[in-house]
Amino acid sequence: MSSYGLHRVAEPVGVLPQQAQRLDTSPEPGPDEVVVDVECLNLDAASFRQLREQYGDGDAIRNAVLDIVRTRGKMHNPVTGSGGMLLGAVRAVGPQSPLGLKPGDRIATLVSLTLTPLLITDDLVKWDGTSEQVPCEGTAILFGRSIAAVLPGDIPERLALSVLDVCGAPALTDRVVRRRSAPSVLVLGGGGKSGSLSLAAARRAGAGKLIALVPSEGEAKSVREVGLADSVVIADARDPVAVAEGVGDQVDVTIVCVDVPGCEHGAILATADGGTIVFFSMATSFAAAALGAEGLAADVEMIIGNGYVPGHAAFALDLLRTEPGVRQLFEARERQTSGA
Repeated sequence: MSSYGLHRVAEPVGVLPQQAQRLDTSPEPGPDEVVVDVECLNLDAASFRQLREQYGDGDAIRNAVLDIVRTRGKMHNPVTGSGGMLLGAVRAVGPQSPLGLKPGDRIATLVSLTLTPLLITDDLVKWDGTSEQVPCEGTAILFGRSIAAVLPGDIPERLALSVLDVCGAPALTDRVVRRRSAPSVLVLGGGGKSGSLSLAAARRAGAGKLIALVPSEGEAKSVREVGLADSVVIADARDPVAVAEGVGDQVDVTIVCVDVPGCEHGAILATADGGTIVFFSMATSFAAAALGAEGLAADVEMIIGNGYVPGHAAFALDLLRTEPGVRQLFEARERQTSGA
């Protein structure tokens, strides 16, 4: 039995679950495993955007997700390589599980669906295919080295799920910003979930100047109203010249939270030599980032946000509780998603 879940890899044998083509989804727990009754999936933004652009219709999107999960035993988008995370209740806990969970705990998983054995039993009949949050019934398996957070009692569950889905971004932003004295910080995608949390984290960490880049006047208005940034730039993050011109003076730190491909070069142009770029988007191309920096003779440090920093869940939830602007943006997004 492997704490990394190697025993759950059906094919090809010998790789880690994230690399596997197919996982074993049996709902019987191993000695260090946890079985979760799934109630809602939260598809990552890049994956959901790709599915929406490819399939358009909600029924077609739902069928595509079902096909991925049935074929692979996990939610692992073959185009974006990403998945998301889930909300559910603990059904059973193996006697050697180190996660500290007990049956009945309501949790959000903090590991990707791309490595989580997942069995859907209701054909996603409660989901219309039009939102990132997917109500469903089924089971999932957590390994000995998995991470999960017990849902807080003071925050609505779907709101907490939205925050926990991106909780690695603000925690790493905090770490990077604190390395410098009052740095200027640019957040590409500052009106989104990870972007708004990263703006708040950068402010708390001592950023001297905060710039949010968003794609539309609507998002710009929302960010301005809640006061998360000192200035807001409207530009297509995929257009490097427009990004550079809109931002003006190069910044010390750039945080990329945009869920579309092609934003690497704009981030590089906007960042000063000796600066740092953190890529959180699952749409990021390593080749485009590395070769783009080389081609532009840009002396920048580039960090791939891996979604895990110790204490990241508590940190993100605290930002939601204590930063009214963050909560306002998240609640507005929830209302829009639910149609309320």
